[in-house]
Amino acid sequence: MARVFIQTADIQTAVPVREAVLADGHQAEMVETADDLERGLPVGDEAPALFLTGPPDSRETGRMLAVVSERIPRPPVLAIVDDPDPEERRRLCSVLDVDEALSAPPDPEEVQVALGQQLERYRLQLETGIVGRAEQMREVLERIHLIAPTGSTVLIAGESGTGKELAARAIHRLSPRRARPFIALNCGAIPESLLESELFGHEKGAFTGATSRRKGMFELADGGTLLLDEIAEMPPALQTRLLRVLETRRFMRVGGDSEIYVDVRVIAATNRDLRAAVRHGVFRRDLYYRLAVLHLELPALRERKPDIPILVRRFIREFSETHVREFKGLSPEAMEMLLDYDWPGNVRELRNLVESMVVLAPGSVIRAEDIPPEIRGSGRAMLPIPSVGALPGTEPPPELGDGAAVTRLPQLEFLFRTLVEMKIDIEDLRSEFERFRLRHPELAGTEIGRPGEAGPVEAIEIATADMEGEPAPAREPVIRLHPDMTMGDVEREAIRIALDEVGGNRRKAAERLGIGERTLYRKLREYSLEA
Repeated sequence: MARVFIQTADIQTAVPVREAVLADGHQAEMVETADDLERGLPVGDEAPALFLTGPPDSRETGRMLAVVSERIPRPPVLAIVDDPDPEERRRLCSVLDVDEALSAPPDPEEVQVALGQQLERYRLQLETGIVGRAEQMREVLERIHLIAPTGSTVLIAGESGTGKELAARAIHRLSPRRARPFIALNCGAIPESLLESELFGHEKGAFTGATSRRKGMFELADGGTLLLDEIAEMPPALQTRLLRVLETRRFMRVGGDSEIYVDVRVIAATNRDLRAAVRHGVFRRDLYYRLAVLHLELPALRERKPDIPILVRRFIREFSETHVREFKGLSPEAMEMLLDYDWPGNVRELRNLVESMVVLAPGSVIRAEDIPPEIRGSGRAMLPIPSVGALPGTEPPPELGDGAAVTRLPQLEFLFRTLVEMKIDIEDLRSEFERFRLRHPELAGTEIGRPGEAGPVEAIEIATADMEGEPAPAREPVIRLHPDMTMGDVEREAIRIALDEVGGNRRKAAERLGIGERTLYRKLREYSLEA
């Protein structure tokens, strides 16, 4: 149950919203001013929400938004607007800085579904510590909510600093294993000779220095969750042993002679493309399939820049308390610099930067001159360059001089390798398509063209295929694509097929499509589909 505040600027809209909220089992309180809202907001863990019914650009509406925005994460804010067009309402959400915009007059069922969806996201942010209102982070939270109750292995992918361990802890915290241990092991930070012992433990005398029996991470995490971070760095020999443990839940300690059974949920995390590692033979294909039963992709910070002000405020509050310094925030110029930067180190880099500014900034407001020069003077992150040094077996050209050659040659090597890897990926894609086309004579007139080439486009049927290019059985539903189809047409067909497969069950269809139930509800109305 939540406490829902409803603005009374438009009483004819506020009353049906109140009835829908009460019918859904929540408390409903009518508020006229921002002061009324501030006095009524709960102090404890009770989840609040706000419905705006007045003009979105009015002064009082702005004051109400300011009141709820003081909380991190911000409680859900929903608005009732006089616009039936879904696209325009989505645009208004961004302009008005609200989480959901519903059309007037409000549909009671739509009010309840939207409110439930937003409250669930808010509770997830409170429980997991994952803060963000960008659409990408909303999808991440929804996926965590779906993944957590299961016992399947999970593969979390994302760049360094995106919060993969935080997401793993969130999955554990929301799972039935929450009362059991959560153990994290960085596979890339432990020498290869010690990693096996760290994972599985060892018996006394198993090797030099093993003076006593020691439990490994699998035993310590028994009944709980084990996070294997940087899984791509695991040596091939250990990949084979890990695969067997994942399949049997049994292993022996190093130097042991009896098997040990454990009940552990494994979550793997990586900042590398494991599919590419499989193609290049440095990661076992069968282990990849065993780890990627469920998959979670975390977006880079540059892809969710609207979350930067929220994260900055949270970090300022955290470090102000830690270092006992009073801070009011950032100046507009300083915030603009942070929004312009590309953040190659993602959230971790932003967090470390805010801590340094809180400690070193002379005043109570972080200004533009407090931003480090490398961020203040560069809006775009530089490409990573290998360590400086001449390539083996090369002599610097005399016209460049020793220093110029030492600097440029590694850059040329980096660019060359990048281009080669891109070519390999394109050729792999071409080979996959050729194998698929051999099994489908009807595709004889189609081909993957090189950049700049043009040719006839035929309608083709798209069915699911595995990494080897094997097509799904003929009985599986397919989407037939035509050159004149829009993305909306494709989306409509995908929703129709998903609903047919689950007998019209909206929740199951949303899970199959990988979207939220509220999003599916909106799409059904947009495309005039009946569940």
